[in-house]
Amino acid sequence: MKRFLPAVIFLAACSPNVANRGSGGTSLVCFGDSLMQGVGASAGNDYPYLLAKALKRDVVNAGVSGDTSADGLARLDRDVLSRDPKLVVVCFGGNDFLQNRPFRETFRDLDEIVRRIQAKGAMVVLAGAPSGLLGNPAEKEYRKLAKSRRAALIPDILKSVFSHPSLMSDGIHPNDAGYAVVAERVRRAVEPLLKE
Repeated sequence: MKRFLPAVIFLAACSPNVANRGSGGTSLVCFGDSLMQGVGASAGNDYPYLLAKALKRDVVNAGVSGDTSADGLARLDRDVLSRDPKLVVVCFGGNDFLQNRPFRETFRDLDEIVRRIQAKGAMVVLAGAPSGLLGNPAEKEYRKLAKSRRAALIPDILKSVFSHPSLMSDGIHPNDAGYAVVAERVRRAVEPLLKE
């Protein structure tokens, strides 16, 4: 499966410019929608579980299927900020795009999520969701948000997975093999930040 990884660009994961490097928090939280929850994976093959195994540390799976960025903002205090986060992987947008929410609203909510996590003292890795069948028009917005908030960025968490039926359980969610690719992608983004 490693053949799918070279196409991925990690813009800021190793940059000294990531806000709150050396965070004193204690938990690693994967916060988002069904991709975070692991819909489409068999037991023990969702990517937060695989990430925990690879990093040899606990990972909080705070994914809820069907959530939009607005839903995530509504549960941010309970599911993330209350857990003393050191680093939070944030992945929202997929359901917003499916529901045709305006980009302006989606990225306003995402900006507030990132701002509040960083205000708590944690690092953020922003994971972009695919926003179209032909291209990914939201990718530019994820890049702008990551740059303005000094967050690490995975521009498209499903890049080279979404387009390979052998890695997908349905038209939206990866299968076990697909989540293994996603877990490795996220590991490569977060591991350098956790070592400080």
